[in-house]
Amino acid sequence: MTHGAVAADAIPARRRKRKRWKPARLGRRILLDALVVVLAVIFIAPIVWGFLNSLRELHEGVTGPVIPDPAHWSNYHYAWSGLFPFSHYLWNTVVLTLLATVPAVFSSALAGYAFARMRVWGRNAFFIFVLATTFIPFSIIFIPFFWVVVKLGIYSTRWPWLIWGIAGSAFLIFLFRQFYSSFPAELDDAAAIDGAGHLRTFVQIYLPNSAGPLAVGFVVLGTGWWGEYIYAALLLPDRLSPLGVKVATGYYDPTAQNLLMPAVLAGALLFTLPAVLAFFVLQKRLARGIVTTGLKG
Repeated sequence: MTHGAVAADAIPARRRKRKRWKPARLGRRILLDALVVVLAVIFIAPIVWGFLNSLRELHEGVTGPVIPDPAHWSNYHYAWSGLFPFSHYLWNTVVLTLLATVPAVFSSALAGYAFARMRVWGRNAFFIFVLATTFIPFSIIFIPFFWVVVKLGIYSTRWPWLIWGIAGSAFLIFLFRQFYSSFPAELDDAAAIDGAGHLRTFVQIYLPNSAGPLAVGFVVLGTGWWGEYIYAALLLPDRLSPLGVKVATGYYDPTAQNLLMPAVLAGALLFTLPAVLAFFVLQKRLARGIVTTGLKG
């Protein structure tokens, strides 16, 4: 056996050697793990509380033992078809979410490409202006937007959601701009030699390599629009209302003059389930997109 082979065998052996756990390092690891557990409990506790209370007797409210006995699983069937067509409002939510999310992700990607790769005068100043829009409070935005919606005659329609989608998102524009800034300039030069313009370069080169930021955009923006309440409650009639509005107001008992809280909690859990599943399906791409955004090389 040559010296090179011995050295090659020795390198993996040294890499497999684990560091010794010193008291200080062990203490830091325990504190970090304890912090993670505490934060996990804080975030999970409301979901567990809602699930347990959704199993109580329908007119009982949220009082009683921590674990209901017996558990009324029929509350979930009642939440689906008891007082209103759950699937109809669920479909409304899907339509509104897609209208506001899909155009916004792609228009933000196109804007991020323009800010990152197109050399024009005033580009940086306009980019700062776009980012500054994220600091405008909701109460200031909604009043003039509501007036515009009424004047355009699109009140009680889904058109505002499509307009929001086409307008893009300042956060996603920043995300895509940082991501596309890391692409080598040789890609643009090669595309220009082949006679490709900016739009063709974006569609054929940049967009297919944007799986990470696209996943981030769909998850972040999609979950936000999925749970939208204020805009939907003020702009849409009941027949177009999303499920979030209906769950909050639809489980009303006229005889007892109150909400059926176990049904409300069961409906809320059913309502959040698609968003949670989408997050778990895209979580790897989501984490990769967040980590790689803005990295050079």
